[in-house]
Formats: sequence, structure tokens, C-alpha cells
Amino acid sequence: MFKTLLTTAALGLSLTGQALADTDIRFTLGWKTQGSDAPILLALERGYFKEEGLNVTVDQGEGSAATVTRIMSGTYDAGFGDINAIIQNAATRPAETPVMVYQLWSKPPFAIVSKKETGIATPADLEGKKLGGAQGTPTTRLVTVLGRVNEVDMAKVQIDNMAPNLQEPMLIKGDIDGALVFNITSWFNLVNNRQDPGADYNWLNFGDFGMDLYSNGIMVSQKMIAENPEAVEGLVRAVNKAVIEIASAPEAGADAVIAYDNLAKRNLEYDRMMFSYDKLIASEEVDRIGLGDVDDARLARAIDIVAEGYGLETRPEAAQVFTRQFLPAREARRLVYVPGE
Repeated sequence: MFKTLLTTAALGLSLTGQALADTDIRFTLGWKTQGSDAPILLALERGYFKEEGLNVTVDQGEGSAATVTRIMSGTYDAGFGDINAIIQNAATRPAETPVMVYQLWSKPPFAIVSKKETGIATPADLEGKKLGGAQGTPTTRLVTVLGRVNEVDMAKVQIDNMAPNLQEPMLIKGDIDGALVFNITSWFNLVNNRQDPGADYNWLNFGDFGMDLYSNGIMVSQKMIAENPEAVEGLVRAVNKAVIEIASAPEAGADAVIAYDNLAKRNLEYDRMMFSYDKLIASEEVDRIGLGDVDDARLARAIDIVAEGYGLETRPEAAQVFTRQFLPAREARRLVYVPGE
């Protein structure tokens, strides 16, 4: 898969930069081009991968869970996707499942969105309501765990299956009381439907009600970790550099998105990029342990939640899901960013 690297002895260099110049990495995004992809696309556009001696090819994705299966198939070496999909697959195919090496989204995007007049502000308010969810998505699969954790009688909650593209239209029409969504997707679907998601809608975010879940980040194949750990380290270093840069220079992130895909709506994707920083990346935990890392106890709780929600017969170990061995030093992962500013 990878071209043979010249030895460090022959080059008289450390195994970084020029010595890795022939390392090809096939990288898949989590979905079609979005502002939340800006760190990867800025690292590509500004040559941060090249500086690490990496030739990274970035393709659009088919869903953050599909990132895992794309890597497991051998088509891709790395990608941006959901750690919860790693947990699910590690339970049944541990030898093939990719490993998260840089946990970018510290908070989960799983949410129930409803019109404010519906009165859904806490999990207790779900009783007697009708929700619409897309089958198989984490929000839909894990809502029963949300109910148990918050002592909600889920027998009193109606959940209708529907295609993702019908959720916001049916919510707007009043056909459902709430939709089981990813907030970073649904917020902008509502904007595109000429709604004001901030003023007119409530957002019941799972992470605010006992669901200690992580979400998207950079994952790589076990093969790449075993055969070329230096390339993994360079990949993480380049993305981390871009994440920090965008926090202080967001226009550069939006420019990189458009440089990659000139059909993307710049203003919309700029707002989505900032939403990802405000709602998903910046957190008290990131202030404490730095970008890319996880809290071990919290990850263990997240694995238990996913195992319950998906009925996993085997609970994977945290080491099968995440490794911090490729992270830069803590100080190099310090995020200087104030949400909402």
C-alpha cells in the first residue's frame, strides 16, 4: 500500500518530512463537503500534510459511520468519522476496525429539535410526544438510553421512522413534535428552509443530559498504525495545526473549504464551521486535557452507552477504540477560542 521508505541511515534525517515524502494516504471525509471539514481541508490547501512528507488525497464521504467501513474495506487509510461507529464495529470485528487517533468533537451532535411552542426542554417533556427519527442513526438508536438515564417512560414516547430528508419538513409542518437529529446538520437544514433555528426552536442535546458520548475525529487503519506510525503522527500534527489556526483565523478555514469544492455555499459553510467550534469542539474538557485527547473514564462510559443502545454482545476495550500515542505535546494542543465570539 505504501511505497518503500528510504532508511534514516541513508538519508541522515529523522523519519519525518522529506524522509516520508513518498507516503500516500487516502483520506475520506464524513460527508459531502462541509464547513466542519475545514481543519482537514486547510491542512491540505496550505500544504501542512506536505510539510509532514505526506501525499494526502481527500475524497468526500457517505456518512460519518461509513468512514469506518470505508477504512475497514481497505479503500481508505484514514478519515473523519464517528467514534461510536468504531465502538460498534470493534465489538464484532476488532482486528479490522480503525482506531481514533485525534478526537476532534469533544461534544456529541446528537439532539432532539422541536418548535419552542411544543415545550420540549428536558427529557421529561418527551412523554406524550411524537418524534421522527432516521432508522439506524446514533440519535435514534440511543434515545432509549437517554430516556433510561433520565427516568423517562419511553412507552409514552412515539417514535416514527422516516428518511432524514423528511425530518425538518415534517417538523416545520407540525406532523411531528420533535426530530432526532445531528444538530450540526439539522440547524442548517432549518436555515435552508427559511427557519430561525436559534429563536424558534429548542435543542435538547444528548450531551447535556447524561449521555457522555464523543463523536467525530480522525481515525486511521490498524494497518497504517502498524506499518507507518510516523505517517500517523504527521497526519495528526498537520490536522492539529489547522484546528488551532482556524480558531484565530476562521476566514482561512472557509477559504480552504471553497478551494476544495467551489460549489459549496461559503457563507453557510462558514457558519457551520463556527458552529462546530462553538457547539462541538470547544469545551471545559478540551481546556483541561487539550485537543484530540479523551477523558478515559468518560470514554469508558461512552462505550457502555453505545453497547446498551446498540445491543452489543461484546463490549470493546478503550484501547481498541482510541489511542493517544500519536498526539503532540499538551501545550501544542491548546485551543485558544471562546465560543460565540
